[in-house]
Amino acid sequence: MRKPQVVPDEDHEVVYERVAAVDVAKASGVVCVRTPGTKRPGRFVNRIWDNVPATRARIAELGRELARCQVQMVTLESTSDYWRIWFYVLESVGLAVQLVSASQAKNLKGRPKTDKLDAMWLARLTQWGMLRPSFVPPAAIRAVRDFTRARQDLIRERTRCLQRLEKLLEDAMVKITSVVSDGMKAKSSVAMVQALIAGERDPRKIADLAKGPLRGKRDQLAEALDGMFDSHHGVIAQMLLDQVAFLDQRITAMEDQAIAALAQVQESWGVDATGETGPGCGTGPDSQVLAAAHRLAEIPGISLMLAIVIIAEIGLNMAAFPTPAHLVSWMGLCRSASQSGTRHGKGKQKKGNSYARAAAAGQAAIGAAGTATFLGERYARIARRRGKAIAQVAVARSIMIIVWHLLNDPAARYRDLGPDWHASHITRDKKIRTHLRGLQALGLTITITADEAA
Repeated sequence: MRKPQVVPDEDHEVVYERVAAVDVAKASGVVCVRTPGTKRPGRFVNRIWDNVPATRARIAELGRELARCQVQMVTLESTSDYWRIWFYVLESVGLAVQLVSASQAKNLKGRPKTDKLDAMWLARLTQWGMLRPSFVPPAAIRAVRDFTRARQDLIRERTRCLQRLEKLLEDAMVKITSVVSDGMKAKSSVAMVQALIAGERDPRKIADLAKGPLRGKRDQLAEALDGMFDSHHGVIAQMLLDQVAFLDQRITAMEDQAIAALAQVQESWGVDATGETGPGCGTGPDSQVLAAAHRLAEIPGISLMLAIVIIAEIGLNMAAFPTPAHLVSWMGLCRSASQSGTRHGKGKQKKGNSYARAAAAGQAAIGAAGTATFLGERYARIARRRGKAIAQVAVARSIMIIVWHLLNDPAARYRDLGPDWHASHITRDKKIRTHLRGLQALGLTITITADEAA
């Protein structure tokens, strides 16, 4: 009989003696405090506060009461954004607070469902340590995240405005986007639309406004511009262009605010060659320790702003993610495990953090795909066999593993392995395996260490 595999079990006995849980609603919450009973040793009693108003003053008062009760952990269920005021205020009072998803705190089937019973069940699970807390970054990182997420929302709104402008041109039978690959994002496209708004109707004259490589497509542009653009189209087009210009200003403002907010976080500072540290230090190539954002910006496909977005989502303290695999799983860049007997199925796709996943998989991976680097070669190699979508996720996963190591060790620097690393190592490993098989055929047993294999 084979030896069993030893797996340390999670501690589901009493982890905290004094706990509290809040069943969160929009305007109020039901609070349950679970503490040891005084009459019977080993038993616990629950105290319930019904309909505690979700206001700063009342929650602060509740927090002081929980502190007097020596509560060790407060659990909140992540109901929409209503949990934020509870988390922030209770945290500011000095209590240990954890946020859990609804899937972690599901009640048992067949039991009545009331806010009171939900709070009691949540407190009991907290006491037994059976809840997996969600990641909530510290307050300083949350400030950066507010700016980066506002910037992302503005970018999406800008994209929608450009799409509305393209639909308007289609209605006027102007087919600029059929010729211009960048669509309405190109400066030439905007210049042509502005000429149409100004009253110019000669397709040849408008096509002459093309810049750069588009000047070689002036004949095609002239045909595409031969439409029925009317004055009412011009009014709506001007409104949309004004809105795009306004959003561009706001996006730039949010970027400046995010950079300034990150500069206030001491953990993000670098160390100059002279040994000086502080905001703005560690940005040069000769720095002793690069600033966190500049450290990540050395990775192919990651710009300085994209590095700030990633930091705003995952924070700077990698203690929240014990291994790179935890970070990858939290972001939803891998599927959940699915095994039954000897069959290994394809698990469900995780949702993860949509903002972080969009930054890593949507922008960084695509940016790295076209580079002559290890990541670019990895994308091309996987895309040939399994398609671009899977290659994009695989490169995003590699990028986040690199990010984890760079943030976990501030003194680390990114070093590219080169586009030929995989081919050279595969050839070397094949030679080693062939040599080992030859020795094993002779009845010899050879052990090669990692250093010798390298």
